[in-house]
Parts: sequence; C-alpha cells; structure tokens
Amino acid sequence: MSLPNLNTLTWKFSQRAEQLQSSAIREILKITMRPEVISFAGGLPSPETFPVERMRAAFDKVLSENGKAALQYGPTDGYAPLRQFIADSLSTADCKIVPEQIMMTSGSQQGLDLLAKVLVDEGSKILVETPSYLGALQAFSVYQPEFVSVEMDDHGVVPASVAAKGEGAKLFYALPNFQNPTGRTLSIERRKELVETCARMGIPLIEDNPYGDLCYSGEPLPKLLNMNPDGVIYLGSFSKILTPGIRLGYIVAPMPIVRKLEQAKQATDLHTATLTQMAVYEVIKDGFLKEHIPNIRRLYSSQCNVMLEAMSKNFPAGVSWTRPEGGMFIWVTLPKHIDSKELLDAAIANNVAFVPGGPFYANEAETNTFRLSFVTVPPAKINEGIEKIAKLIQARM
Repeated sequence: MSLPNLNTLTWKFSQRAEQLQSSAIREILKITMRPEVISFAGGLPSPETFPVERMRAAFDKVLSENGKAALQYGPTDGYAPLRQFIADSLSTADCKIVPEQIMMTSGSQQGLDLLAKVLVDEGSKILVETPSYLGALQAFSVYQPEFVSVEMDDHGVVPASVAAKGEGAKLFYALPNFQNPTGRTLSIERRKELVETCARMGIPLIEDNPYGDLCYSGEPLPKLLNMNPDGVIYLGSFSKILTPGIRLGYIVAPMPIVRKLEQAKQATDLHTATLTQMAVYEVIKDGFLKEHIPNIRRLYSSQCNVMLEAMSKNFPAGVSWTRPEGGMFIWVTLPKHIDSKELLDAAIANNVAFVPGGPFYANEAETNTFRLSFVTVPPAKINEGIEKIAKLIQARM
C-alpha cells in the first residue's frame, strides 16, 4: 500500500484560528534579543528584582516536606492556603473577600482568556480604554466581540464616556493603576463614578491590576473590587512582584462567575501547577512582600526619573508624554504627521527599540504614539537610547 504524497496536505484552520494575529510586542522582542539593542520595548520586570535564592529555598522546602502532594494533580480553583492569603490581603474593613471567590490561573493572561470564554459571544459589545492593553485585546478578539473605545485623559477613564457608550455592553475592561500602555492612573473621584456608572447600567467591570503595588510613593489607591465586590471581577498577578516565569495569577469574582470559570479552566488545563502555587505561598506567607515590594518601587522610580529627565532634555517641542506615578511605562505622543512604526524601523537600525502605539487601539489607531518601558535598562543606556530616539524624531519634525 502506498502512502499519499504528504507534501500535498492542506491544513484547514477554523475561522477563529484564521483571524488570530501575532503580538506586535512579541515580534519586536525577537529583534531586541540582540545584545547591542537598547530595548524599551518589552513590558518585562527587571530581573534585578527576582528573589532567586528565596524561590530556590521555597521549592526545595516544598519538595522535601510535601513533595508527593506538590507533584500531584490539584483542585481547579487552586491551593487553598494561597487562596486564603490572597483573600486576606484583598479584604478591607468594609469588604470581606473569601477564598471561594478566588481561582488561581496560569498567569493573568489565562484569566483574560477564561473571562472572555465565559462572558463574550460573537458580536458582544465590550468597552475598552483608549488605548488599552494589547494582551487583553488579543484575548478578547478570539471570541469576535464588538469593541467600543472609551475615552481617556491624564486622569484615566472618563466615566461620562462609559455612560454615553455603555448601553448593552457585556463588560468593561479597565486597568486603573499605572495603565499599560500609558502609565496613567484613575483618580479616586473617577473610581467612585466609574463603579457607580457600571453598577447603574448593569455592566460587569473587569479590574486588571498587575501594577497596582508598584506605586512610587504613598499607598495604592482603593481597588474597584472593594467598592463593589458584586459587580467587579478582579485580576491579580505575581508576575510583577515576584517573577513572571512562574506564570501565576488569579481571578476574584462573584461566586456564580467563579463556578463557571472553573468549568472553563477544567477544559483548558485542569488546574494551575500545584508545585508553583505551594512554593509561592512558602515565599510570601510570612510577610516577604512587605519588604520586597518597596525595593521594586525604589528601583523603578529611579529608572523612571532617569528616563523622564532624559526626555525633557532631548525631545523636541511638539512631543508630549505621560508622567507615571508607578508601574513600568511612559506613553509618548508625537506630532500627527510622524508614524511611530516608521520611526521604529529607523530606531532599530540605530540599535534602539520601543513599541509603536497603533496595536494598543481597539478601533481607530493613533499611529503617532508609542510606549517606552524603562525598568530593564540601566541609567546610562536609558540616556543613550533616548538621545538616539530624540534625534530621529527631530529629523522628522
């Protein structure tokens, strides 16, 4: 019996797969792996903040004292002591969070996918910030919703825009703290107004908060979750405060949502890695984060100030940018005639990289924008890279 010519096989993808697109950031990161490139592109935490020895000791302890349980299948919702720790850390005097509201995920990116899977149908109306997190737009777009862009300014989302555009929306996705990509923070007054608006209109509010602990001074602003736990779904992550390589995040939601998310997760990966959850709990259970997070804040604040000073010194008039109070990003707006994608091509030729702003827009892209990340680049390289970008901008003014 002869086999058919295997080279003639034509793969037929699903309609959903046909409309998938690569992440613009991930494509740029392939280029920035070259050691000579000064990269402001990736939203990567600084490796200087990774508690390598503490993580090693935690994995060793878990495996030596409870190895059989750590290497076994686990419950879909996650490791109970870790969920209790998270619940306690999120609870306030006026808002009690219980472990049953929490489901562990393989990074908060999986949380976005699972939420889309259980909440979004084809054609569902989804409200998103303008611009918004690229990873969320990718996760939601698989399910073919109708994106509706909500206005933002330097104080974050404009709640009146939600009220004007939100009728019939299936959800509103927001990053209130040091937003990716802009670095903006939603003011306390707008937090209250936004929560009230979404509650009044019956719009589930997704609060994605990977950067909330990374404020440069003072205390983090109140979480939307604590303002209305019955109407807010909260996404948290250990990627920015421990290490992204562990791929550990979590969702906090009303009970009916959590139960449905569990069913969706069972069809995806059964459960998040038990060993990882147990090791992370071992690291954080005795208050380590209270001493660790301030160190991250100091480093990122210093790096941010270096970049802001370099931009003020070198960028020509007509260019504006945000001044974040925390997080990892600065958002730059160029004169309308300058296309940041074309600028990136020239920048890469000069061994410096950033992320063009266009992919962060769900609808009409503003191509004269781009995102800078400062946390993985030492001060001397920040100054060198900003000087190079400034010269390329000046040549196009």
